[in-house]
Amino acid sequence: MNAKITRYFTAVWGLMKAYIRRLFRDKVALFFTFLFPVLFLFVFGSINRGSGDISFTVAVINNSDSSFSQQFIGELEKNETFKIKEDVTTLDDARERMGRGEIDTIIEAPEGFGEENAQGVPAGKLNVYYEEASPQGGQTIAAVLQGTLDGINKQFGQPDAPLSVEQKSTATENLSSFDYIFSGLLGFTILSLGIFGLANAMPAEKKTGAFRRLRAAPIGASQLVLANAGAYLVSGLLSLVLMFVVATQMFDFTMRGDYLTLLVFIIFSIFVMFGFGLAIGGWAKNENQSAPLTNVVALPLMFLSGVFFPRFLFPEWLQGITGYLPLTPIVDGIRYITTEGARLIDLGPQLLILLIWGVVIYIIAFKFFRWE
Repeated sequence: MNAKITRYFTAVWGLMKAYIRRLFRDKVALFFTFLFPVLFLFVFGSINRGSGDISFTVAVINNSDSSFSQQFIGELEKNETFKIKEDVTTLDDARERMGRGEIDTIIEAPEGFGEENAQGVPAGKLNVYYEEASPQGGQTIAAVLQGTLDGINKQFGQPDAPLSVEQKSTATENLSSFDYIFSGLLGFTILSLGIFGLANAMPAEKKTGAFRRLRAAPIGASQLVLANAGAYLVSGLLSLVLMFVVATQMFDFTMRGDYLTLLVFIIFSIFVMFGFGLAIGGWAKNENQSAPLTNVVALPLMFLSGVFFPRFLFPEWLQGITGYLPLTPIVDGIRYITTEGARLIDLGPQLLILLIWGVVIYIIAFKFFRWE
């Protein structure tokens, strides 16, 4: 039994090495494996580098019981200048959403804000939170609110300004907008290498008769599938390492998590996502069959998994559905590790979804593989 297993994986290893050597001899393959993802990174990185778009999407947290605070917040909610996220009710929730880019500013009326002072007029400080990496939105809203409170102070005839605005940082360790979109770029690279690469390469092999010749040797379909997965896993990891180097050196990428945790999660993610390319490429007889099926699978993943558009912009029912797409836990998991320092134990839901998809897709890849 042990000898049989040894022979099985020896054949997988031999095929895998052959595919890796061939990849590094193919200039076109090298371009799309390594340089194209980096060029893509430069385009999106340049767009988001140092971006400080002013946004008035805010969370309003009222922790004061004073009548003035209730009236002030009520008037604020009527103001069309601010788009208030009404489903955010706690400061911790608001900080988390602000860190993920759902909102850009938090307005907090702390306990005691608006209560009357010794002179019998409302007093207190209104807190406005901002991101250290992109403080413009918070500073702008703070200036607007301070102007409003100054007008109220004058109405009460108080030159010492008992009502004021205090700006506070959310202390997200200087994470930039690029740090948050980087997970989507990595997810897109894994998708591209796994689906577009394998789904096109395997039918081309069938066309040349390479698989038919291998079939004459003692090579099984599962061995051929695993060898292709292993070869593309190596090239995919090298491509992602190159992207990390560029992101760190050119765009000041900040890594909050552990690189070993990220490596383990990415290897598992690549292996799962490559199963889709193996299933499509193994079933298709030629490029005419693989190309449309590739688009049917890849395009929904590309646009519904948070790669280019944050999922919180979707309707709630669509957010629930897209959460189970195979690329969604990859993008979310990478973002949790890189921006929030998550550990593998914290990524249980993402790993479970990937495990289920992995089992299903590799069963399909083994079962429906065609040699020619």
